[in-house]
Amino acid sequence: MNVLELYDADSDRTSAGIASVLESAVREGQIPSNFLLPPVRTLAEAVGVSPATAASAYRRLRLRGVVVTGGRRGTRVSAAPPLAHTPNALPVPEGTRDLSSGNPDPALLPDLAPVLRTVPNDPVLYGHNAHDERLLELGRKGFEHDGVASASVTVLSGALDGVERVLRAHLAPGDRVGLEDPGWRSLSRLVASLNLVPVPVAIDDAGIRPESLQNALRQGLDALIVTPRAQNPLGAALEPDRARELISVVAGHPGLLVVEDDHAGPVSGAPYESITGSSERWAVVRSVSKSFGPDLRVALMAGDQTTIARVQNRLLLGSGWVSHVLQRAVARMWSDPATPALLERASETYRTRREGFISALARRSIPASGKTGLNVWIEVGEETGVVAALLARKWAVAAGEQFRMTTPPAIRVTISTLVPDEAEALAHDLASAFTSRTRTPAA
Repeated sequence: MNVLELYDADSDRTSAGIASVLESAVREGQIPSNFLLPPVRTLAEAVGVSPATAASAYRRLRLRGVVVTGGRRGTRVSAAPPLAHTPNALPVPEGTRDLSSGNPDPALLPDLAPVLRTVPNDPVLYGHNAHDERLLELGRKGFEHDGVASASVTVLSGALDGVERVLRAHLAPGDRVGLEDPGWRSLSRLVASLNLVPVPVAIDDAGIRPESLQNALRQGLDALIVTPRAQNPLGAALEPDRARELISVVAGHPGLLVVEDDHAGPVSGAPYESITGSSERWAVVRSVSKSFGPDLRVALMAGDQTTIARVQNRLLLGSGWVSHVLQRAVARMWSDPATPALLERASETYRTRREGFISALARRSIPASGKTGLNVWIEVGEETGVVAALLARKWAVAAGEQFRMTTPPAIRVTISTLVPDEAEALAHDLASAFTSRTRTPAA
């Protein structure tokens, strides 16, 4: 579209007004993602303002994450401008089995009602300690058990909240962030919304590939986000030898910010391995979303003293703290002697379901990845056709396009609720979909 046509004689010609018109057009879909906007001088002449005013308008949009600037390459609309909520997935038709969500099995989550009934109801007022001391104590023990330094720990509202706060604490627009490819779609959207540059780093079942990380570092990298286990969507988990290789690579770049998102923790199906050991700037975020439920918005984060101080100070200036009702509930569940068995049961159930589905696929000569976590990743020749063919058979799965940057086409299947009979039926239908996609019409 011609962006200049958005402005008329009645338009507000301040930098704020010019930015507002463009922002509204992006939010309403008139200007698409990655659209190249007019040069500053062209915009200034068309609207009737000085180049300084037009440049200021673009600067406002850049600071909000609406646009990205690339010097001589011009100014473009961000890949994921943070203007309106976009659902992660389309509605699933009635009668269709939903294996696209990435959610844990509700039947394997603890019952929160009795826990909440035991949480003290004494009011928490302004000026109260932001953290529940029992939760911090238990969180520190968990970090120390896995060899993570726990002198500096804070409490946040989920894994993504923690990652965002760390990135904001250290990075500036235009900085480059290494992301696993394929990787969690919310991370790539978050990075784009912060006007940071996502850099794909290849992974396999053992985690980030050292040679790919080295290549990314040679090209310039300011931060790296790692999923140590239950990687979404591939299911990768760092193995000890791979972790040592990556630590060696990172050691040569002391200024690199390393963030680990241990979102699945005790239900991931693998022990914890870390690559933060040689980093000066680092953070490990542990959410309870997969073990206790996504609505329990609590995560603990350990990190170097500077990182935690910056994150915590910014939290105090904004929301202030994570609800003590939620903090106390998590502390009660972590203290409950029955919790380890509950988490072990969930981890073992997810393992059985992953391996059962992968075995059903293997019997049909369909390779798949799903070493840990809640998902199985299956490479396909063409995503849209396979997803549509499965949907016609009443299976909803996630197209891989939203997770990958440079890797081949694939689909993601969430196995958290997939029972054995369903695994066989889905594998059969997927094999049929593959066959129908490759069958050629008769001459």
